[in-house]
Amino acid sequence: MEFAGIRLKNTLFVAPMAGVTDRPFRQLCKKMGAGLAVSEMVTSNAQLYGSTKTQRRANHKGEVDPISVQIAGADPQMMASAARFNVDNGAQIIDINMGCPAKKVCNVAAGSALMRDEPLVARILEAVVAAVPDVPVTLKFRTGWDRNSRNAPSIAHIAENSGIQLIAIHGRTRCDQYMGEAEYDTIADVKSRVRIPVIANGDIDSPQKAKAVLQYTGADGVMIGRAAQGRPWIFREIEHFLLTGEELPPPEVSEIHRVCREHLADLYEFYGEASGVGVARKHIAWYTKGLVGSAAFRSSMYLLPTVAEQCDAVDRFFGELAAHGSRLQYQQSDEQEALAA
Repeated sequence: MEFAGIRLKNTLFVAPMAGVTDRPFRQLCKKMGAGLAVSEMVTSNAQLYGSTKTQRRANHKGEVDPISVQIAGADPQMMASAARFNVDNGAQIIDINMGCPAKKVCNVAAGSALMRDEPLVARILEAVVAAVPDVPVTLKFRTGWDRNSRNAPSIAHIAENSGIQLIAIHGRTRCDQYMGEAEYDTIADVKSRVRIPVIANGDIDSPQKAKAVLQYTGADGVMIGRAAQGRPWIFREIEHFLLTGEELPPPEVSEIHRVCREHLADLYEFYGEASGVGVARKHIAWYTKGLVGSAAFRSSMYLLPTVAEQCDAVDRFFGELAAHGSRLQYQQSDEQEALAA
C-alpha cells in the first residue's frame, strides 16, 4: 500500500490505544506483520511536553519506519504546534485523534467530541496540515457522536478538502463506546464518497473477519486494536489469509512463550523495572487469557512485585502448558474454570 509517498508492506494497521501501543508493542506488531502502527495519543498541551509520559510517548528510538504519532487536542494552534514538536522528534506521519470516547478526553472537547463541531474540525485539520507540509497527516474518527448523528461522511469530506491523506473509521459512535457490534455500512458509505484511502476499524478479530470487512466496505485496509492484545501474530495470520485464502496453524506454546518473554524484556527496559512490572501485568494477562489454568495463574501473577518473580511465573505457566502438548489449549471461559476449581 502507498499513500502520500509512503510505501507500506501491507494494508494492516495497528490501532492507537492509550496505555497499549507504546514503542515495545508497536515494534512487536510490526515484527509480526503489521504494515503501520500508530502511537498512543500525545497531548497537544505544550506545558506537558517535558512530562515523563509525553517524553516516553515521543520516544521512537530504534523503531521500524514509518513512525506514526497520534496527537490529541481541541485547539487548532496547539495541535499545529504538537504536530511540529512530534515531527521534530522523529514522527514521519501525524495522526489526529477524533475517535477516543474516554470522558476525560471528550470533556475537554477533544477526541470524538470534536465530531459535534464540524467548523472546528476543519480549522484543526487545516492548521495541522499547514504546520507540517512535508509530512502526511491522517485522521481517525468514529461514525458519529451518537446513532442519530452519524456524520462520518461529512467529516470525511472535510478531511479530504483539508489535505488529510488517509482516514481510519471505527464502526461505532462515541456513545456506543465499545458496546454492541461495529457497523460497517457507514464506512462503506464514506469509502464511496472520497478518493483518499479509507481504513476500516472495529471488531476485526480474525483473518475471515478482515476479509469480510474489506469486501463489504471496499476499504483500502483494516485497523486492528483489541484483537492484537496478547495476540500480535494476528497480523501475519490475516496477511497470509488475504494472500492465499489459507489459514495458518495456531502458534505453538513455545513460540507464544518466547514472544511473551521478549515483549516483557522490552517493557522492563523501556519503562524501568519498577514501572515495567506494572505495565507487564496486563500484557501477561492478555497472552494467557483463555488458556487452561490461566484464571488461577493471573490471580497469583498480579501479586508478584519483581521482574524475577514475574518472569519465573510466566516460565512455569508456559512450561506446564508445553508438558501437555505443543499447541495452545483453550478453555471455554475463565468463569467455567473458576467453577471447576
